[in-house]
Amino acid sequence: MMTKPKPSLGDWVAGARPRTLPAAVVPVAVGTGVAIGTAGADLVWWRAVVALVVSLLLQIGVNYANDYSDGVRGTDDVRVGPMRLVASGTASPSAVKRAALACLGLAAVAGLALAATTSWWLLVVGLAAILAAWGYTGGPKPYGYLGLGELFVFTFFGLVATVGTTYVAIEHVPWVAWPAACGVGFLACALLVVNNLRDIPTDTATGKRTLAVRFGDRSTRGLYVSLVLGALVAVIVCAFDRPWSLLALVASVVAVAPVRRVRSGAVGRDLIAVLGATGKVQLAYGALLTLGLALG
Repeated sequence: MMTKPKPSLGDWVAGARPRTLPAAVVPVAVGTGVAIGTAGADLVWWRAVVALVVSLLLQIGVNYANDYSDGVRGTDDVRVGPMRLVASGTASPSAVKRAALACLGLAAVAGLALAATTSWWLLVVGLAAILAAWGYTGGPKPYGYLGLGELFVFTFFGLVATVGTTYVAIEHVPWVAWPAACGVGFLACALLVVNNLRDIPTDTATGKRTLAVRFGDRSTRGLYVSLVLGALVAVIVCAFDRPWSLLALVASVVAVAPVRRVRSGAVGRDLIAVLGATGKVQLAYGALLTLGLALG
């Protein structure tokens, strides 16, 4: 009997879904930009760096947890998107589960350091984030199967990650952090919406009632466009306090191509390219908004 080869480092990197990582980087960058541009604030840089570590570990942990849960449920047995470790047989369910728990555990340890040096109420926020990460597709009643995935993404990779970074960096939250966080959250949701738009046929067949399945193809495409536009509106709101925030409107140039492809009816593998393009929009938006908020 032949021994099954172990997954390579490249397999684990692919399973971490690198294209989704801008959703973890951008909120921390923007939250740091708010902190830098706050007059009289004493920014503690190492906390911002640790916040980035927490955000990345949570994102990768969520991705591995989804891979595990969807794999054992059979949801990913027939899919159009990138490779999944469990569904493809590349890694065992137990190995992927351990990887997910390891990432979430390391995120908890890093978060503990932030709570110990700022405020212990962050432990409650961190626990909620970890439970939400696992409960997205794990447990007896995964809320990602109920159409609540976008709410999780907006809350934790928009509001919590952005505002939380500002808080741990300067222990103060200027009001401009909130519209900035909303803009970040809208684009993070747009990334998930594209992913779920692509998977409508397979999710419908397996009983996964994502928001895209509930809304249907046409309305989901409209939701994607609305989220991108919402992010641009958030920039204008930020500009009332930090005029340089308007730099982020330049990201609309990068957004034209994916918006056109979504509106033109792209399906299946064509939406994988849109997923990558949306990640580029996030990065451009995040970099420019961070710079604008820092300049004031």
